[in-house]
Amino acid sequence: MLASVLPVSATRQNLWRLTLVRILVLAAQAGSVGFAYLTHLLPLPWLPLSITLACSGVLCAITSMRLRASLPVTELEYALQLACDLLIHSVLLYYSGGSTNPFVSYYLVPLTIAAVTLPWVYSVALSGLALVCYTTLLVRFYPLDTFPIIARENMQIYGMWLSFALAAGVITFFAARMAEELRRQEQLRAERREEGLRDQQLLAVATEAAGAAHELGTPLATMSVLLKEMRQDHTDPALQEDLGILQDQVKLCKETLQQLVRAAEANRRMAVVNREVTDWLSEALDRWHLMRPESTYRFECLSPGSVPWLAPPPDLTQALLNLLNNAADACPEGLEVQVDWNTENIFISIRDHGPGVPLAIAEQIGKPFITTKGKGFGLGLFLSKASVTRAGGSVKLYSHEDGGTLTELRLPRDARGDGHE
Repeated sequence: MLASVLPVSATRQNLWRLTLVRILVLAAQAGSVGFAYLTHLLPLPWLPLSITLACSGVLCAITSMRLRASLPVTELEYALQLACDLLIHSVLLYYSGGSTNPFVSYYLVPLTIAAVTLPWVYSVALSGLALVCYTTLLVRFYPLDTFPIIARENMQIYGMWLSFALAAGVITFFAARMAEELRRQEQLRAERREEGLRDQQLLAVATEAAGAAHELGTPLATMSVLLKEMRQDHTDPALQEDLGILQDQVKLCKETLQQLVRAAEANRRMAVVNREVTDWLSEALDRWHLMRPESTYRFECLSPGSVPWLAPPPDLTQALLNLLNNAADACPEGLEVQVDWNTENIFISIRDHGPGVPLAIAEQIGKPFITTKGKGFGLGLFLSKASVTRAGGSVKLYSHEDGGTLTELRLPRDARGDGHE
């Protein structure tokens, strides 16, 4: 069985992305300040700027360590992180020209991120904070009057271009990632709705099956007693042979009911045993051939070398029997059963020589009460798919190019069992 992995929350993922963006922006800011310092391009207060950049670096480190913890990331915490970015950006602007600094437009980046990732209440609060900071920078900032006016104008033009490029890149990055995350969450919701519907259908089928199994016990016992008495009362060899076949079939039905009870108990205890896949397949095929003596098949192992191990839950064997029965119902003669594997999965294919899968209902095959047979309820393949999916595998049906139907069963290898002698 494959262990289920809990998805990372959207807020935690967004905080990871914000930290990455913050590190990239910090590198750009530190590079700009360092370049200005080394070239004596601007007369700036280097110590306050260095302290502010250091605080931004500490915030990045603290956030990175905090994200490695298992504590949940709340929307309030995420909003406070964005508020810290706004305040740090405001301090950097204060010491580098205030509202005249072309990088003042970077205020829009945290606000855009907040608008697409947070509830409107937090977005309004952050917008108010940004507006207050921007308004303050209009009247209070560290002036750059000692720098030539023409050079300041040229630098402001280039700075506006660089600010636009940086803001556009960050916003695009976040928007693309958020759109991808929304698509992923929508897909997960769709899969969960489908799983919930399937579980409801399985519960209904299981309830009916339990009731039917309980009711079948008495008539099967009666049939067994009557068949035994009939064999004692009649000596005709042909009749004896027919009665013997009937006794075997009744015995098989009783064993199947007992197997249902044992399987339910094993499922409750989660009692699964590691086995070589070829041994499991051979045993299942022998059992199936006893149920369908009129069928013929050929079993082939395609991969050389050591045989992989499998931990089949009890209902997986029944799923395989259902798939074999479907193939035999299509054409009982000349079934081809093959097993192959790679480092991760085991592949079992069942090919029959029947009419194939009708194109009109190809996409509906495997859903409850959809069948291509004149009899039956269409539950066999549905239950088989459910059992295989629960075991971490998949079932697919194709119309074979040479005629008939090819059923492909994929199962995960049990790495814990590999290497057992």
